[in-house]
Amino acid sequence: MSGAGREMLCLDDVERIARESLPADVWDFVSGGSGAEATLSANRAALRRIELIPRVLRDVEHCTTETTLFGDSLAMPVATAAFAYQRLVHPEGEVAAARAAKAAGVPFTVGTLSSCPVEAITEIGGTVWFQLYWLRDREKTFELVRRAEDAGCRALMLTVDVPWMGRRLRDVRNRFVLPAGVEAANLTWGSSSEAHRSPASGSAVASHTQAALAPSLTWTDVEELRSRTTLPLILKGVLAAEDARRAADMGVDAVVVSNHGGRQLDGAVASIDALAPVVAAVDGDCRVLFDSGVRHGTDVLKALALGADGVLLGRPVLWGLAAAGEQGVRRVLELVAEELLDALGLAGCGSVAEARAINTVTG
Repeated sequence: MSGAGREMLCLDDVERIARESLPADVWDFVSGGSGAEATLSANRAALRRIELIPRVLRDVEHCTTETTLFGDSLAMPVATAAFAYQRLVHPEGEVAAARAAKAAGVPFTVGTLSSCPVEAITEIGGTVWFQLYWLRDREKTFELVRRAEDAGCRALMLTVDVPWMGRRLRDVRNRFVLPAGVEAANLTWGSSSEAHRSPASGSAVASHTQAALAPSLTWTDVEELRSRTTLPLILKGVLAAEDARRAADMGVDAVVVSNHGGRQLDGAVASIDALAPVVAAVDGDCRVLFDSGVRHGTDVLKALALGADGVLLGRPVLWGLAAAGEQGVRRVLELVAEELLDALGLAGCGSVAEARAINTVTG
């Protein structure tokens, strides 16, 4: 394996190799959060505070991580999160990461701001979800929905916590721009030149995103989207239990409890602390996924114990891609699978479903 031949025994190892492999400004784009990065730090701190109470004297000889989501059989309750412009960290970008996700038996989420087109991802095979940003041009938004459907995506994930990009100070200080050859491949109209043009101040990527995304997205738009697609509809970026309940009442198939990995509202609640109230609010009327700060298979088990049906894995996928391309992402997903199986068995769980019976305490 590449990555200077160094062993990747945990995600911290992959992170170190990725950091050494990437230009400083690209590393900051991948790793940074908004504002003082308080929420970025809180995500990991809150997950560490959750402690599991394992059960004993249970037969776990045939322990399995397999599960189903939206009718698809998955090797484990994990999907990759959409992360923009993955060709920033590797020439093959999302294509390489999607091949790794297929090999691992987990869904790959291709983003509106993917640097490879959705059709190039779905032709790889595997389970593909499409992450949708609500664009200022409504018809272009629905054009993306039709493309995702026609390409064979299995679910539609609308991001609802980005009226505009949070103020990410690392990118502002770096005056971050996209390099030539990296662009939003799914936005085939207009020009992304603003994202490639060095700004007098601020982040060129943030300026381009603000020009493209509509801050006027409301529940009325979600209702219309629900009526115009037959794909399972997921709302990503839900932290308030009241919003989750409203989504379930509207016929949304799942919500993702997420603070965008600490990249939007700095000072927002850690995602894991918002999970149980959301699970209680929807009361089984829609699925609940979780992201922000997942760095170990034990983190997946904690989310399952608190009621999640699965988790999204974000930055670690980018670390693997930067460290060793497709093989690096495969290694990341392999590690999470190994760690989750180990955690399930040691907690006395023979299956993902049994994880919901594990109690937790906050340390």
